[in-house]
Amino acid sequence: MKILLKHGNLIDEKGDISNDTDLLINGKVIEKIGKNITDPADEVIDCTDKFITPGFASMHNHSPMNIFKGIAEDVNIDDWFNKELWPYESKMQDEYIYWGAKLACREMINNGITAFADHYFKSDLIAKACKEIGIKGDIAYTIFGFGGDCREELALAEKFCKDYQNDQWVKPRLGPHSPYMCSPEVLQKISAKARGLGTGLHIHISETEVQVKQSLEKYGKTPFALCRENGVFDVPCIVGHGLWLQEDDLQYLKDDMCFAVSPKTYAKLGMGMGNLWKYRKKLNIAAGNDGAASSNSIDVVEQMRIFALMGKLYDNAEDFTLKEIWQYLINGHEFLPFNSGILAAGYDADLNIWDLNTLSTAPIYNPLAAIIYSSVPSVNIKTVIVNGRFAKKDGKLCFDEKEIIKNASACAKEIYKRGKGKTKLYF
Repeated sequence: MKILLKHGNLIDEKGDISNDTDLLINGKVIEKIGKNITDPADEVIDCTDKFITPGFASMHNHSPMNIFKGIAEDVNIDDWFNKELWPYESKMQDEYIYWGAKLACREMINNGITAFADHYFKSDLIAKACKEIGIKGDIAYTIFGFGGDCREELALAEKFCKDYQNDQWVKPRLGPHSPYMCSPEVLQKISAKARGLGTGLHIHISETEVQVKQSLEKYGKTPFALCRENGVFDVPCIVGHGLWLQEDDLQYLKDDMCFAVSPKTYAKLGMGMGNLWKYRKKLNIAAGNDGAASSNSIDVVEQMRIFALMGKLYDNAEDFTLKEIWQYLINGHEFLPFNSGILAAGYDADLNIWDLNTLSTAPIYNPLAAIIYSSVPSVNIKTVIVNGRFAKKDGKLCFDEKEIIKNASACAKEIYKRGKGKTKLYF
């Protein structure tokens, strides 16, 4: 199927704008971009006064945790995890994981996210949700390695990687939870397996100042140093957060290492400013969301809006420019194994079409300012295309969202009725 977008204003991955430009989609890829394209098409869409952008990438998610949106509020991170969340989460059932993931995929599409990196267990259920919704997922099978034995979890993760190694919608990787959950021996085994499978890793590192202090006390090394010593950075790596990386940790940075940041979570759980803002120019930063249990939404524009505002807060108003923040919204594609994130011929047609002539965004002096500081993506993004297929069109999602909400809500009632368990983990 060919789709021709006429007279749109294109905003590329760098934030540069091309006015009154056409874009031709052929199958799943962009075939041509230019002025006055006259090629025949199955569908022609008039994009006059609209803006066409790459779809967004959300680089750190726990999508099934959408089922816990709003369940744990007004607590610090230790109590949020140990006292409020994990007692419920430790009793997750397959149907909760599936419907939570599907709810998350729905929200991501509605907010213009066309590809995301996920970190959770029962990854096959998340993959199923991705394919049914029509969104690209880079899914890491979470491995805790409790008790120093990760054989069973690693075997399941390996099977998942092999099952989806050639899938166009789902790309697998391994997900050691963190240096505080996985012993050095477990990190070594997982890293070696990733090298053997030819895949990458996705791991939480230095989320809190306490984690860094405890690592130094226990091992004499920061979490980053511990990961480097045990092979974690020998393969492409998505770093979940990295909020409290230290100056000495900068020596471990690599070009294929992405820092997926979720500032709304840091603010909400009282995690502090850390050092991300200080060292950002040395890091490959991309937008993350963590999970709706901590961020309450899956909206990368909101996350990067907060990142910019927190950075500007201390007399840095001239920094954290529109183009810098825009690139953080798109950067994640570079670290995903998809052919996406760039408006050019030959790249996958993963696109958002924006209407900025709305009460929240008009008048439009600068479209980047309108998007980053004024927009409501679920409202302003009228059409979302993934792999050349409509996932949202004319403001309406192209799947039954009522069924998803109904089933997710039913699961939530069961979760709350069952109540908390007594399981406890420590940072």
